[in-house]
Amino acid sequence: MRILVTGGAGFIGSAFTRNVLADRYPGLEGATVTVLDKLTYAGNLANLEPVEDSGDDRYAFVQGDICDPQLAAELVGAHDMVVHFAAESHVDRSIMGGADFVLTNVLGTQTLLQAAMDTKLSKFVHVSTDEVYGSIDEGSWDEQRPLEPNSPYSASKAGSDLIARAYAKTHGLPVVITRCSNNYGPYQFPEKVIPLFVTNLMDGLTVPLYGEGRQIRDWLHVDDHCRGISLVATEGRPGEIYNIGGGTELTNAELTAKLLEATGRDESYIERIVDPRGAAHDARYSVDISKISTELGYTPQVSFEQGLADTVAWYRDHRDWWEPLKARSAIDR
Repeated sequence: MRILVTGGAGFIGSAFTRNVLADRYPGLEGATVTVLDKLTYAGNLANLEPVEDSGDDRYAFVQGDICDPQLAAELVGAHDMVVHFAAESHVDRSIMGGADFVLTNVLGTQTLLQAAMDTKLSKFVHVSTDEVYGSIDEGSWDEQRPLEPNSPYSASKAGSDLIARAYAKTHGLPVVITRCSNNYGPYQFPEKVIPLFVTNLMDGLTVPLYGEGRQIRDWLHVDDHCRGISLVATEGRPGEIYNIGGGTELTNAELTAKLLEATGRDESYIERIVDPRGAAHDARYSVDISKISTELGYTPQVSFEQGLADTVAWYRDHRDWWEPLKARSAIDR
């Protein structure tokens, strides 16, 4: 099996790559992996050092843009499967400017899909987000929920989902779509809430909590997410959508309290700020994972308590990874 992983130098894509090459996924043992990544601010070759350092000849890296049709055709045509992680993914950045999100998430996805169709690819796994559904006050979204995105980021991801669905319906391309809840774990770029808060608190800095922190999110360890993706890649039905969730819903205030406790800080380190997202800050996300559980046998295996403790310990032990990123990006707030 030859797998092309787009965005494989990012947080989730690199975790998937490391795990595939460690033969942790049934059905993908012995697979070769080519990572395609543009290496924008969140793409980091340090995330792939474990496989680079191992000298595994099943791994290759290509720096390039998914919007380049010639490169897409060349790479997609040389592989059996595409697992498409590459995306602009930060809501606050999308509010400041949405053009890059539309370009990468929509046009980039279409470019890859066209290459997949032209080269008769065996399977295309499109990795998306629960944010495309909008907000839900009670209950959980299933895969039939209409898309009601509220930020430029989530709207661009919804657009990419619809393009992927259209290629499946119109051209019969073997596309499967996954929609995940909020990920956390090692190697997450430190503008996201958990690594930002953890690293700030370790350095004695305050953490920015929007308003009263009442927004609710479902938390999913990156290893559980990637395991779900592997199940969809090997056993998921073409043309279908699968939600992947972690089963731990917390308000942002509750999450902050857990991070304060984990780092030995108190509430004086919370800085309450005006929410820049306004109406785009969805009140609650919650995905129904009945479909992937019933069809593919998925259940989250990493408890939030253990996963969070391991994540905090990882950032404590890997200053050499995150300090340069924060210094370069000036994201200490």
